Amino acid sequence: MTTEKPQRPDIARELIARATESAAHRPTRVRNQLDGVQLGRGRHTDYANAKFLRRVLGEYEWPGHRLVGPAAARAAWSIALHSDHDLVFQRAATILLGRAVEVGDALVHHWAHLHDRTLINTGQDQEYGTQLLLRSDRIELCPLRAPGSVDKRRTTVGLPPIAVALETVRRRYMPNGSTDEVPSVVLAEAA
Repeated sequence: MTTEKPQRPDIARELIARATESAAHRPTRVRNQLDGVQLGRGRHTDYANAKFLRRVLGEYEWPGHRLVGPAAARAAWSIALHSDHDLVFQRAATILLGRAVEVGDALVHHWAHLHDRTLINTGQDQEYGTQLLLRSDRIELCPLRAPGSVDKRRTTVGLPPIAVALETVRRRYMPNGSTDEVPSVVLAEAA
C-alpha cells in the first residue's frame, strides 16, 4: 500500500462524495425508516454511483490506493458492495478488486466482503461470513460454505473470528435489544 498523494485526486473526491451521500441514508434504510420517495432517491443514488464507478473501472480498472488513496478506494468498494441491482457489474468489480489486491493496491478484506456479497446475490453460499441478515429478533449469517472452517478462511483475509464479528454487528444494529419493526436486510460492512 502507498501513502503517497493519489494520482487522481479528482476521482478520489468524487468517489468519497458519492459513497458518503449513499451511506448517510443507509442506517435509516436498514431500519425501514424511509418513505417511498426517500427509498427511491437512495436507489437512484446507488444506480448513479455504480454508473460512475463502471466508467472508472473501464478506464483504470480498480481505483486502488495508488490511483485514488485509501479513503477513496474504500468508497469505491462501498459503491460496488451496494450495487446489488447490477450483478454483472458487481462480479466484474470483484474480479478487478481481486487483481488490485494481488498487486498490493487494495485491501484483501474489502475483496472478501465483495466476493461474499456477489456469491450471495447469485444464490451461492458465501466463503467468509461477511454477509448477514438483520431479522426483527436476531442477526444471522447468510448461507455459508463449510461453517466449521470459516474462522480459518477469515484469518487469511484479515477478518476477526466470526463470533467477534457477529457480536460487533449485534451491538451496532440492536444496541438495547430493541428490534421493533426491523426489516430483514443484508448487512455487510461490520462483519
